[in-house]
Amino acid sequence: MTLNTATLRITPEVLSLIAEIDEFKGAWRAIGRIAPERLSSLRRVATIESIGSSTRIEGARLSDREVEKLLVNIRLGSFDTRDEQEVAGYAEVMETIFNAYDAIPLTENHIRQFHRDLLVHSSKDERHRGSYKTLANHVEAFDEDGTSLGVVFETATPFDTPRSMAELVEWVAEREKDRSLHPLLVVAVFVVVFLEIHPFQDGNGRLSRVLTTLMLLRAGYAYVPYSSLESVIEQSKEGYYLSLRRTQGTIRTAEPDWNPWLEFFLRALQRQKQRLEKKMERERIMLADMPELSVLILELVREHGRITVAEAARVSGASRHTIKDHLKALVAQGHLTLHGGGRGAWYGLV
Repeated sequence: MTLNTATLRITPEVLSLIAEIDEFKGAWRAIGRIAPERLSSLRRVATIESIGSSTRIEGARLSDREVEKLLVNIRLGSFDTRDEQEVAGYAEVMETIFNAYDAIPLTENHIRQFHRDLLVHSSKDERHRGSYKTLANHVEAFDEDGTSLGVVFETATPFDTPRSMAELVEWVAEREKDRSLHPLLVVAVFVVVFLEIHPFQDGNGRLSRVLTTLMLLRAGYAYVPYSSLESVIEQSKEGYYLSLRRTQGTIRTAEPDWNPWLEFFLRALQRQKQRLEKKMERERIMLADMPELSVLILELVREHGRITVAEAARVSGASRHTIKDHLKALVAQGHLTLHGGGRGAWYGLV
């Protein structure tokens, strides 16, 4: 399958979206250096949103609160339901990418490894995880009772899949080398073709979003872990599937129409960065009016998930009485919540 990107139309809207996203990419370098301790809480929230949204898009039912609770206990390694197994696998793969993306080029081996890791906790998927499909997996539509309404999209055959994947990965490597296409266009084309191939028996949607994060980070979009693209896609799921189908139906023709998907993808990236801008602005306004000790207490809670009066006093050097006054104010202002009472009392984020 030779990719014909000559039909990719660089419209004024596409140019404007790329310019806006790249401007924020440049500005983030300064933001990222200013407040590293506060960034950790942003990343934690965004990661929970990403895991929850990406698994719900594929039919899981865990809420963000349930995902957060599961992640706290992830080291216990016991996951009762398929939803929990999927969330645990997604969380572990995301952590790998955040910590080591610069050492993980986009290769077929890494793609298969990520697929294996995504499904590592799912015994149902043991036979096929990490391996390309051996059975057809055309995309079907189902009614509310789970009865198939028929095939809505034909994916690549199991026979064609290895060759198509090798060509797609090689195409990405060549574009990274010759820089003939903007990195955001390369990511967009990769994702839509990857999903058109549908190389694995299951888990293709989740894996495509994992690989999107990897490719964006490798292209220098360092803010990606701090704002959830998956959450944006979940909230516009109908547009997501519609734009994918409109482009995928033309990929194997002489003149592919890349723009339905490309424009949706760039608008999703725009919303992702706009959300982060708003969060950073709220953070800036809130912290500007707050005493230094209150800011420190908030940062400690964000870093550790909770705090007691004794812990805050030990770290800050302030008296317990002063700490109690600041904690009381933070609760009144709606930043913290008091849990328990007496010696067992602790404070957490609202």
